[in-house]
Amino acid sequence: MVPRIAKQPANLQILLTLSLNIVNDTPPPSTSEFDPEAALLRLRRKEGNWVEWGQSCQQLQKLTYTPQQIFEATGFEPIQQNQIIVASQVYATMLELGVKAATASHYGRVGSDSLYELRILSKEDRAAVADFLFDRNLDSEGSKEVTKAVKEYADLRRLPEHFIKHPGDAVAYQYWRYASQQNNLMEKTRLVARGLIFAHSNGARQELEKLLGKLDVTTVVAPKLPLYRLESDEELPTFIPVAGKLPLATQVLQDIPRTKTEGAFDILNTTWTRWVGLPGWQAVRGATNPVVLLAANNDLLPDAEATEELLVLIDRAATDWDEFKYYAIDRSGQVAIQWLQQAPTETILGQVVLVLRPKRMLTSGNPNDLWQMEE
Repeated sequence: MVPRIAKQPANLQILLTLSLNIVNDTPPPSTSEFDPEAALLRLRRKEGNWVEWGQSCQQLQKLTYTPQQIFEATGFEPIQQNQIIVASQVYATMLELGVKAATASHYGRVGSDSLYELRILSKEDRAAVADFLFDRNLDSEGSKEVTKAVKEYADLRRLPEHFIKHPGDAVAYQYWRYASQQNNLMEKTRLVARGLIFAHSNGARQELEKLLGKLDVTTVVAPKLPLYRLESDEELPTFIPVAGKLPLATQVLQDIPRTKTEGAFDILNTTWTRWVGLPGWQAVRGATNPVVLLAANNDLLPDAEATEELLVLIDRAATDWDEFKYYAIDRSGQVAIQWLQQAPTETILGQVVLVLRPKRMLTSGNPNDLWQMEE
């Protein structure tokens, strides 16, 4: 039989005692007193409450138990472990800052999904929002809405006029902002009514009510700017000079000036006239001194037919021989693309970074189209 830990107050009881300002001389259990086998048994039997489960999962993981091992031993899935661990940490910080006894008691029993949403807030905001959620009887969806509003409200440089620092006013301000931008009278009314449900201060309620007084006035609102943001390097095209098509003189490849871009948008300033734009793939952006040349299939693939034009990206800065790479070399004054099994005697002009085929054009009625698509 797995032994139980006797005469030791649960972590939840300690936290609740602290929140109620009742002196308790019994120290919290140390890590050395933690019994992993007993903890796994309590988790499997669902003994205690979710706060204790989250604390046990966290301590087990600190003892190198993986989430999968805990799942197999207890039935708590990894995603559920993460939720109750994070939520128990939120619970501890809100008790540390101080919440109502009824709030602490309620969330000590249920509501880990609601407290999990509060993880992005500061400690001070967590306590205030927890009380607000309990007072308004809001579920996890309501918690997500309030948390998002409070987070954005906290990021403002200063509080909006007539609104105060309170979760209710934070949500009310979001609805005030949405309603201010709305021209549809029915939708505007709905947003104002929704904001009034959450508003805490008289100032916030008055600001929302002012919008109701303007419902019969036709207002012209400036349209929104078509504002976008680049989210990844691949969205930023890379422009590379085109040397020409094989056969090509070595001197032409060597005479192309090195490109340089400026600013956050890689603005290019050059006198070269022929360019090609490629997606910002990692291989493309990793080339230090890139140049492009065009070739037919049979220029690179001896057994291929010369029916398709290929684009070959060369990095002229990569001239160190590697037996696993292809290179552009100088062969009697002409550019040649070659795999070099041994260190070459010819001059290496650059490494082949990638070979790009054009977009495949499928023709209707061709029985091979389906196979081409699968390929």
